[in-house]
Amino acid sequence: MTPPEFSRPIDRRQLSPAPLSLSATREERAALAHRFALVSIGRLEAIVTLTADGDVVNAAGSLAAEWVQPCAISGEDLPQKASESLALRFVPTTGAQAPDEEVELTAADLDEIEYTGHTFDLGEAIAQSLALAIDPFAAGPEADRARKEAGILGESASGPFAALAGLKLPKE
Repeated sequence: MTPPEFSRPIDRRQLSPAPLSLSATREERAALAHRFALVSIGRLEAIVTLTADGDVVNAAGSLAAEWVQPCAISGEDLPQKASESLALRFVPTTGAQAPDEEVELTAADLDEIEYTGHTFDLGEAIAQSLALAIDPFAAGPEADRARKEAGILGESASGPFAALAGLKLPKE
């Protein structure tokens, strides 16, 4: 198993009340760009405060990132950025279910990241938060031109409501 590109292991037994500042190196950003199929990541930073509640660790803070991704339509470079709030919850692995067992999740379970032992990877959680901030269908200013050249976009309206446009009643 390959280690995460942006790994920042944290031992829950050594938490500090001071906020942590994490910043990905050039090499880490390049590796994450490759993982997320981006042209490049120019900035990935987070400020996070960790608080323990027994074996559970809550992380609250913010993520700031800038990247370049290919336009989903034309493939041109499309600069993007995100400034996101972070609210993560690291919980010890329970190991209660079998690999093929059906599990019902509650809303509270959806924001939990399991860890084993005393250490969790805050950097990987930040990287996954970045992945969620990336719009896989982002379209740049040349998208309509590319659609037209490919014959996807004609002179008339397109999309799910295009057929409805023809049903308008004539004005009297």
